[in-house]
Amino acid sequence: MGYKIDGDDIVFVFDIRDYEKATSDSSGSIKDFDDLNIENVIVSGQFNNWTRDKWRMNKIDDNTFELRKKITDFSNESSWEFKFLINGKYWAEPTDNIANIVPAKTPNGKPLNVYNLKFYTAYQNEDGNACFKLYGYNNANEVILAGSFNKWDENLFTMNKVENGWEIILQIKPGSYEYRYIVDGKWIEDPYNPNKVGNEFGEYNSVINISKEVTFELRGFIDAEKVILSGSFNNWSENEPKMKKTEWGWTLTLTLAGGKHHYKFIVDNEWLIDPDNPVKEYDGKGNINSVCMVK
Repeated sequence: MGYKIDGDDIVFVFDIRDYEKATSDSSGSIKDFDDLNIENVIVSGQFNNWTRDKWRMNKIDDNTFELRKKITDFSNESSWEFKFLINGKYWAEPTDNIANIVPAKTPNGKPLNVYNLKFYTAYQNEDGNACFKLYGYNNANEVILAGSFNKWDENLFTMNKVENGWEIILQIKPGSYEYRYIVDGKWIEDPYNPNKVGNEFGEYNSVINISKEVTFELRGFIDAEKVILSGSFNNWSENEPKMKKTEWGWTLTLTLAGGKHHYKFIVDNEWLIDPDNPVKEYDGKGNINSVCMVK
């Protein structure tokens, strides 16, 4: 409730018909939705410091407001709490029979006796970049996938029963994630994934690394004989990988894990930061490197 995934966009959706009550921003008093003359709706949450005047939604029809944001606009956190603010004064209160809710608390952890909505950047998609498959367990009634990509939610990702087991395909932002399967209420690691780490229960979580293709380009330097792409992703190798020469310069596509990567070009043995990338950082040793963010 409250959002949908549309390609690379997160679309926040506020439908008046989904709500019955609202609480006052100042007094906490409860109002019926029928008594509200809704003029504007704000998306307010952890991702925008619970703003009260930004992220205004667009009115679609008499009942619906929407706001579209790019998934890449959000940080690498996998989930956030949010809510809808009506007329800058009233919080729309979801009921307790919705899957993506969490009890709301003050910054000090005190319960507020109402709920916030949650949204996740990991979502089910047949064309997604991560296929989870558990072979066997044909007699199980239900298998759930839970992991660090959805804050270990025990209900969100119900796997589909297929011919030789259970399967679900997700779209997940690049990065390294831990996960487990819940088979009829029993938590297990992925028996077919040797990549795992110990957890606090004396068992193991399976680990999956989601990567993304990134194309590096260096324009010009047509007369160079050799250009090497060197960075934190290849331990600053001075020999590989070699970039491919084109009509306009040099290019190379690598598959990189999510996160921050430092890099430079080595043009005929001369080290060079990326002249077309304004994002640079010191590496702690006095060197300036270009920065590539994979998300």
